This record gives sequence, C-alpha cells and structure tokens, in this order.
Amino acid sequence: MLQDAEALPQLIGDYRPVDQWQVHINKLFYRFRGDQVRRFYQTFASADYRLAHALAADYFEKVVRRDNTSGVRRRAPGNHAADSPLTVMELGPGNGNLAACFLSHLKVLDKDQAVYPRVRYLLVDWEQEVLDTALTHPGLASHRDRVELQRGTVDRLDAVADGTVDRMICNELWNDLPTKLMSRQASDIEEEFMRPNVSESAHAKISDWAAFVRSFDAMDTETLKQFPPFLDDLVWEREYRAVEWKEVPYRKTITDFLKRIDEHVVVPVNLGACATVKDAKRLLAPDAIGFSSFDAGTADMNVLNDPEKPCYGQFGGQQSFMVNFALVEAVARQLEAGTMTLETQREFVGRSLGTNVLTLMDLIATHPSAGTRMAPWEQDRLMLKTLRALNETYRSPYARRLDFPIPLEVPPEERESLQALVGSLAPTGVPDTIAYLTEEELSLAARDLEDIGYDPQSFMIALTAPPGPVDYFHCLIRPR
Repeated sequence: MLQDAEALPQLIGDYRPVDQWQVHINKLFYRFRGDQVRRFYQTFASADYRLAHALAADYFEKVVRRDNTSGVRRRAPGNHAADSPLTVMELGPGNGNLAACFLSHLKVLDKDQAVYPRVRYLLVDWEQEVLDTALTHPGLASHRDRVELQRGTVDRLDAVADGTVDRMICNELWNDLPTKLMSRQASDIEEEFMRPNVSESAHAKISDWAAFVRSFDAMDTETLKQFPPFLDDLVWEREYRAVEWKEVPYRKTITDFLKRIDEHVVVPVNLGACATVKDAKRLLAPDAIGFSSFDAGTADMNVLNDPEKPCYGQFGGQQSFMVNFALVEAVARQLEAGTMTLETQREFVGRSLGTNVLTLMDLIATHPSAGTRMAPWEQDRLMLKTLRALNETYRSPYARRLDFPIPLEVPPEERESLQALVGSLAPTGVPDTIAYLTEEELSLAARDLEDIGYDPQSFMIALTAPPGPVDYFHCLIRPR
C-alpha cells in the first residue's frame, strides 16, 4: 500500500527487500546531507558529554581492575604506549564528539598515566567524508596522536587483526544498519518488499526524468545534485514475499524466534546489528572489556508481539529501524559471541554518576503544555526557556555554544525574543537539546523551572520512571 494515497506517485525503482532499499537510501542521505545530520535528528552523543564520560569512567575502572588482577606489569617507565597497547574502536563516529569527550575524560581520570598513554582510538565508518569531518572536532585536537581512521563496513574490517581490540563502541548505529521486516504466516516466513516513487509535485520539477531515474539507480550523487531535492518526497509501496533464505543468515534462529510471535505481526530483523556482533567476536581480545551498543529498541516480547509497535521511522529521507534486542541476543548465543547484558541507557549513565538522571526531552514531556497543540516555534520557545532556567545552576566542563537555529517559519514578532533567548544561554550551560540531567541539577533548578510552569514533583517522579515500551538501551557483549 502507498504511504500517501493522495500522492499520485511516479515509480523510480522495482520491488526489493526493505534492507536493500534502506542501504541505497541511507547512502544517498549521507552523501547529500552528511553535514546536515543534526537538522534531522540528534543523538545522545552529538553534543552532550555524559554518555562519553560514563564510557570513559567504566573503561578506566575495568582496565585498572584487570591490570591489578592479572598481576602483569602493564607499563614500563618512559615507554607507556609500547607496553600492552589498548585499541578502542568506535563504529559510526558521527561528528566525533563521543570520541573527543571519551578521550578527554579518560585523560583526566588517569592521573597515574596507566591507561590513556596506551590507547589507540580507531574511528570506523564506510564514508570517508564522515571520518574526515569527525576528525575536525575541536575536542580531538589534543588527542590526534592516538586517533586513527579506518574506512570500512562493520562486516569488512580486514585491516584490523583478529583478537586485537580491547573495546568496541557504537552509538545509535544499529538502527541505521541493514534491517529486514519479517512475519510468520503459519509455517512460512515472509519479508517486506518495497519500491520507491516520487510524489507528483516532485516529479513535475524534474525536467529529464530518464536521466534522474538512471542516476538514482546508480547512486550517482554528482548528477542527482543537478535535480531538485527529492529525499523528502519519496513515497513507498509495500508488499510481502517469501524470504529467500540463501541471502539471509541465521535461518534457524530467526525461524525459531518468529514462532514466539503471533502470525502476521511484523518484527525487525537487524542483520546489520548481528554482523557487528559477529565481527566483535573476531576482533575482541580474549580478555577484552567488550562491545557496547547504544540504541533505541526493545527486548520485551510483549512489545515485539504488538502489531502497532513503531518498527521504523524516516528522518530527512533516512530510514531508521528499532532494534530487536531479543533477536540480537539469540544470534549472539548462536555465534557464541560472549555474554550479553541489557540495561537502559539512563541506568548506565546514572550508575556512573552515582545518581538518577533524566533526559532533557523527558523533562520537557512533564510540562503541562506537553501533548497539547503547539506550533513548532512555541515548542522551541518552551525548550529555550527550559534551557535558560537550567543554566542558572548547570555547569558543563566544556565551554561550547549551543547550536539552536531559529526556523524561518517563526512569526516575525517572536523571532527577536527567541534570538535573545538563544543569546542568553551560557557556553557552559546544557550543551544540547538531547542531554542528560542529574537529580541534583534538577533540584537546584526546581524554582526556576517552576516559574515557567513545571511541577517539580512531576519531574522528580520521572527520574525513577520505568523504561518505555521502546527505549534507549545499552547492550554489552563480553567475550566468554
């Protein structure tokens, strides 16, 4: 069925499995909009530092404990880096902020220089432009001697030797990697196929239709740039066909898993995520600290069995899928990749800080106006007022101006006041609209938040609220 019945679309491709079109479209997205990603979505590591700091603290503690337990002299005076080097690999480094904050915090924690001097931090991505951009992050300037770039996909990292990696990290990458949508029909397994169209309005703006279709099929971005933007105007038709198992790994594991799901209920099968688990098994050293993935998804079988669950979303044309952590764990067992544990991302960050934490977006959700009909600019005004209230007491260890562009559609009479709000935000205030706040920071800001309509009791209750049906989780896999 068409996503938009009124679109009167024009076909530009044939039916293919969902994951094949996902790869095609996401490559175009990053080639066209790789430098504009934050316009369409942000991650918990795009500008905030707390996830990276939690990872650095966790890594430092575990390496020191391992060194002490092993009884092996891990460093020699004057030759720290050469003695027992530590490779930390980040898959999909984004803008480089997670790497910068991780290395900066690790250096601060490592007062005896027992860990940081030995670290080699490897940034991995399939697009060279992403790697080059990540390396320009200002926070990486003082760590350049230990940062390296590796272009490649998660299942093709032949340049990295087996058993040489101590820590692997990926943040909000699994949901962008190839994912199929499958369902069970009695004893048969089907998967979703789709084919792309462009809307009638977009079609009317394209002068040479044949050249556009050829360029789209070939992913010829230089030629496509000569045509009007089209990623936001794609319309998808969908149908279901029998799975071609010759092209799909883990047949028995997937089939057994789907027996636990009701007929006709579609579930994500995150093959790209499974590929990273397989590669982690090869790359991690026997005593490695392990592989961590942070992403949105669920391991709850009741949620996975819900036909109304949100399997995917589109952001500026990019296709992003929820992670089926329950199936990933089943594949990890099949691969004998190690021990997998799952916790909410908030638990991981909060445990590192020794307190409860809340995301800024969860705080906004407790405001009485949340859920009401608000114009986008009114939502921006509430966000900016909230940030200013928090910034009366919040102090970041990094001085960076928050990037908050005022949309063109803001009424002229409101634009000046919103720009003044942006200008009033301190560089050491909350670093991003996607950020973590501690219980203490919320307590200190309670009166200022109350002045703009918040109920302190509501957001204090939210600090200990259980995870949502689909939430952000930390998946840790350690070698056996």
